[in-house]
Amino acid sequence: MQIGFICGTLAFAFFAIADRHSPRLVFLLCALAGAAANAALLLVDGSLAALLALRFATGIFLAGIYPVGMKIASGWFQRDLGNALGFLVGALVAGTAFPHLLRGLGAALPWQQVLLAASGVAALGGLAMAALVPDGPHLPKAARFDARALAAIFRVRAFRASAFGYFGHMWELYAFWAFVPWVLAAHADARGGGALAVPLWSFAVIAAGSLGCVLGGLASLRLGSARVAFAQLSASGLCCLASPLAFHAPTPLFLGFLLFWGVVVVGDSPQFSALNAHSAPRERVGSALTIANCIGFGITIFSIELLNAVSGRLAPQWLFLLLAPGPALGLAALRPLLERAPKRAAH
Repeated sequence: MQIGFICGTLAFAFFAIADRHSPRLVFLLCALAGAAANAALLLVDGSLAALLALRFATGIFLAGIYPVGMKIASGWFQRDLGNALGFLVGALVAGTAFPHLLRGLGAALPWQQVLLAASGVAALGGLAMAALVPDGPHLPKAARFDARALAAIFRVRAFRASAFGYFGHMWELYAFWAFVPWVLAAHADARGGGALAVPLWSFAVIAAGSLGCVLGGLASLRLGSARVAFAQLSASGLCCLASPLAFHAPTPLFLGFLLFWGVVVVGDSPQFSALNAHSAPRERVGSALTIANCIGFGITIFSIELLNAVSGRLAPQWLFLLLAPGPALGLAALRPLLERAPKRAAH
């Protein structure tokens, strides 16, 4: 699915689909198509090839949701983009956590019904966007995709700093989300197999990131996006380092630790988006952002697969320690922006 998202993002940018057509219409069609591809998993009869093809297709259609949603938001905000994206990414985080809530509330439900419910909600989201959100007065028209923008990541100092900070953030984020249920179950087993509502707590930990996004966006109005991103990435990096100790803490303390981590692990995401948009070369901003987005999601494939490969061999308390290099390298990359950051959000 991650690979599908990367391919879809490049295709949407190359053909300027959200520029040639109303972004709201693109969002609606992709929401409906993605929901259909997700629900079509019910028709897979043990075929791994069909399963992989449908996950790839779902990833392609998600490229018409996340980046296009940011474009729609940017059409309404010329200023304070970090704050606006805080609410947008907060909604994305809540949506990411929602299937865990469905599973937790319907503990007796088979996975097929949970999957259908998630597809239904996705389709409703597309319809709500089309019905309730008109095109904004500041909707930008992007230039045609230019692969030469790849050089901007290495040549433009400010964009290189924000992009590599974002790459470090992405090494941690999706792998953390993917393995929260696994670590919760492992903690419950280590504490004697006591009852722990893993789906509900997975929802709570992931959805807590919505609070981090919104509060981070509000803080960026006063402190600037660079300072907010640096503070949240620092906090999540410290959580990586503290995770082996927290794993053996009493369950209430461990859950509190994960909730805090859930807040800070994604709260910097909208600020990195705002920093990338602000520091990208003006003449190739769309292409530079597309390339940075694709590299970031490509990195998530490797971190998720790394944790997946070692989860059967490594003691569970050490698993999240493997995510620490991401925040560490991201913080090192971000320092130049911190030194020159004004106490105001990037616009």
